[in-house]
Amino acid sequence: MTSKSLKIALAVSVALNLFAVAGGVTYVVNRDRIERRIEDQRRPGREGPLAEVLADLDPAVRQRVRTSLRESALAARPDFEAARAARREAIDVAGQPTLDAARVESLLEQSRAAEMRGRTRLENGAVAVLATLTPEERKALAPILQRKGNARRAVAHGPDHRQPDDRAPR
Repeated sequence: MTSKSLKIALAVSVALNLFAVAGGVTYVVNRDRIERRIEDQRRPGREGPLAEVLADLDPAVRQRVRTSLRESALAARPDFEAARAARREAIDVAGQPTLDAARVESLLEQSRAAEMRGRTRLENGAVAVLATLTPEERKALAPILQRKGNARRAVAHGPDHRQPDDRAPR
């Protein structure tokens, strides 16, 4: 081999080695993120503040509560879908060249009413579940009546527990 071909072979070898090293570093850096995604996909149901509140319950009670709350949520779904549809329509009407303020207000009122019907169904379902529990279980589950997930999380973990995305009130 000539000196020129050896230099070309060396340059190609160095380039391939750098490519392999970059690939290995990328794999190591992203491995944890990929594993978390796979774990999240395998997890049955979604986690969140409700799951944290339910975590301390007996598994049979936990499953019964989840099933009851899921049924309430499914019953309330049409109300929340109607609320979103009315709000979308209000946005569309408000974006027209001529504003029909009465129509926008009417649609927003329909949206609020549908959302309140859905919230009422959810809350009534939660109260019905609470009525079937022991006092200790009721005390543990009472935070499900709070409207904000961060409030439920604080009850589950203590008032000083803060998530990185929690913002102090201003």
